[in-house]
Amino acid sequence: MTNTELFDLWRARAVEDPDLLTELDGIRGDADAINDRFYRDLAFGTGGLRGVIGAGSNRMNIYTIRRATQGLADYINAAGLPKKVAIGHDSRHKGELFSREAARVLAANGITAYLYPRLEPTPALSWAVRYLGCGAGICVTASHNPAKYNGYKVYGADGCQITLEAADAVLAAIDKHDYFDSIELTNFDAAVAADKIVWIDDKCLRDFVDAVLALRPGNDVSKLKLVYTPLNGSGLEPVKMLLDCMGVTQVTVVPEQEKPDGSFPTCPYPNPEIREAMETGLKLCDTVKPDLMLGTDPDCDRMGSAVPDGKGGYRLITGNEMGVLLFDYICRTRIGNGTMPKDPVAVTTIVSTDMATPIAKKYGVELRRTLTGFKFIGEQIGFLEAEGHPERYIFGFEESYGYLSGAHVRDKDAVNAVMLACETAAYYAAQGMSLLDAVNALYREFGFYRNALESFTFEGETGMHKMQGIMAGLRTSAPKTIAGYEVAELVDYDADGTGLPRADVLEYRLVNGAKLMVRPSGTEPKIKVYLSAVADSEEAADAINTAMADAAKDWMK
Repeated sequence: MTNTELFDLWRARAVEDPDLLTELDGIRGDADAINDRFYRDLAFGTGGLRGVIGAGSNRMNIYTIRRATQGLADYINAAGLPKKVAIGHDSRHKGELFSREAARVLAANGITAYLYPRLEPTPALSWAVRYLGCGAGICVTASHNPAKYNGYKVYGADGCQITLEAADAVLAAIDKHDYFDSIELTNFDAAVAADKIVWIDDKCLRDFVDAVLALRPGNDVSKLKLVYTPLNGSGLEPVKMLLDCMGVTQVTVVPEQEKPDGSFPTCPYPNPEIREAMETGLKLCDTVKPDLMLGTDPDCDRMGSAVPDGKGGYRLITGNEMGVLLFDYICRTRIGNGTMPKDPVAVTTIVSTDMATPIAKKYGVELRRTLTGFKFIGEQIGFLEAEGHPERYIFGFEESYGYLSGAHVRDKDAVNAVMLACETAAYYAAQGMSLLDAVNALYREFGFYRNALESFTFEGETGMHKMQGIMAGLRTSAPKTIAGYEVAELVDYDADGTGLPRADVLEYRLVNGAKLMVRPSGTEPKIKVYLSAVADSEEAADAINTAMADAAKDWMK
């Protein structure tokens, strides 16, 4: 069918959500707007679906949700997995609606849907999958994307985002269905009455928080003064529950960002990696003067932080800096209290800081590197569990502000990260040091490893083709020098021989020890360029990263 024919079909059939009809009426006769909504089906990958909320096959709406869920139901039934699925959502627009629609499809296909009765974090969903013995899980979230987005993350029975193979199988099942006529659907209230849709009780969340608390090294945090922001997302309930149990009583929640709000009125991009998202909290810090500011993204799987800079202000801690801070703290604390397991394992990603390597060597920890995406870190925990030694896993992190110190879930967990950050801050405070002092001490010991990220956005169909062209060009005409430094090694992760699954990632290692990596995002219309340099000062390493960033900008034109 042509895009115009698809538009007419949706205009006639997509009648259950009046917002969609209003949108379609508004673009009548606009060929570009119609094409953007119908030129493809919204891509289903290992992370599930993510896209702009709206009308059409290339948008997030009840019809794309139903179709994806029908494919998932077919996969579960064919694979003989437990006929139970846990479902959660965060504060995103239409999150509750999409969760209920997914439950209706599952129930109609003989699969019991377990719903959190209110918004809860992504890690709490990962927890619920195994806690309830489910065959799969669904979390309706677009993580840290702007307000116009929503998403649909799919989890396997192990609580980890589904594998590449499972994603392919689910996609094959989805492709057998249209959007309107081949979807099994039941009445929501009738399914609840028949126990085909079941509300998850509060004990599940409490036990999740208890599992996080069980990972505490046990430092006294009672003197810690904290500013916290959930960025209008799902973190408030579990984080406050955690802090109360830890004895952190001096907590100021950023009032403008306290209540759930899918419009994210204080920041157009609710990502704690970005200063703009943390700015409201930073202004509050000027008044409250906390020891530590923490922020969690809308689905509470990422955590950002800021600490006193020693000059009367506050400095943001990067994801890599927090990763090595927590890694070092866990190692020294577990060795100190005699709880370090035999043959300990830590896991990070190929785009995360190289500084993790000397830290692991110092403490005798095996460091494993995976492809980008915390599901691959979760997969490593699963491997250790299959070998009978999940206790060997002590920590995992990625540069994009994701951390996990236990095997209780299989995804990054900002509730866990809040606990670790408070513990680490209290540990150093007892020695008269701030977390910034601790970061600088690590730099002096291991070298000034500095990292930066450049993101280049390419919207729409033409943008997708341009991204593909840029990656193809970098492969056919690989640069010999970058920022004046010779390329010592090029690793193409889309080729055999890397020891990892194939992925559309290029890594350039330069003769000066610097590293540049190019990776199209799997969830956003972006190419991300990861920059890493090590030198004898922050300034020198930052200068190398800036020069590499300038070179990358030329590639993206």
